[in-house]
Amino acid sequence: MNQLLEIKLKELNIQINEIQKKQFDTFYSMLVEWNKVMNLTGITEYEEVIEKHFVDSLSIVNIFDLSEVNTVIDVGTGAGFPGIPLKIAFPHLKITLLDSLNKRIHFLDSVIDELKLDGIYTIHGRAEDFAKKDDYRERYDLCVSRAVANLSTLSEYCLPYIRVGGMFISYKSGDVDDEVLESKKAISILGGKLDNVVKFQLPGTDINRSFIKIEKIKNTGKKYPRKAGLPSKEPLK
Repeated sequence: MNQLLEIKLKELNIQINEIQKKQFDTFYSMLVEWNKVMNLTGITEYEEVIEKHFVDSLSIVNIFDLSEVNTVIDVGTGAGFPGIPLKIAFPHLKITLLDSLNKRIHFLDSVIDELKLDGIYTIHGRAEDFAKKDDYRERYDLCVSRAVANLSTLSEYCLPYIRVGGMFISYKSGDVDDEVLESKKAISILGGKLDNVVKFQLPGTDINRSFIKIEKIKNTGKKYPRKAGLPSKEPLK
């Protein structure tokens, strides 16, 4: 079962040991099992989960050196992507998984428990609310998100969590040029600066993906994020 994952991860220059292989397998089994009773993912075939969830989550290594960071927050983590694959492959990371749906948090807590992962925490709530709390605001080296929202909205969710000098990396599919252009003002208002847009194909597939790298260059103003719901209803322009 592990061979495909090993081959794919080698293409990313990631090596994992037997314990990590078993953790990925268990995560896959739990994902499929829990998916029968709640909507976690539309992708359940083993090969597809490997490519579109595990490898996709870990392909960040092509553009960012994870050995340089300690604290990571995954905003809108859903079924735990990219946060859980990152934690399995890079155990040194201290990761916070944030999601607004309690059922998903319950699933993630069970995965963390079953995989015996240390230094990974879940929080149930909205990104706009937790970003106002001192324990979370501007505390992280890196924020990642595969959540489906436009970049202006995502930047308002994510940039308040990152310390100055840290990085927000948004995982995107398809063409992102217009979206990046439209979000430049919002990124600037929130204390960020567009660092780079990296387009690539998932190894061994014709699936187009993009990473948008945004550096945090100054503190986010206290009025951001705006109250829950506003960033998505009225993205900063």
